[in-house]
Amino acid sequence: MAAVPSDLEREQIFSMAEKEMEYRVEMFNKLTHTCFKKCVDNKYKDSELNMGENSCIDRCVSKYWQVTNLVGTLLGNTRPM
Repeated sequence: MAAVPSDLEREQIFSMAEKEMEYRVEMFNKLTHTCFKKCVDNKYKDSELNMGENSCIDRCVSKYWQVTNLVGTLLGNTRPM
């Protein structure tokens, strides 16, 4: 049977989850801003993205995640024991 976490442990878990959520929202906002700025023309001609813009955004998001994962892996490997 699993032990019930103490109030302090629950508070720490909640705090970590809160920080993780803030990090993910910030990362999503940066990704959205970066890829939109790079791929979508400032002069909106259509109400929807065209094929070129869609492809550009798809590649941009893919590269953004690859780099984010690579940096996370490299930072994870350099942590002191």
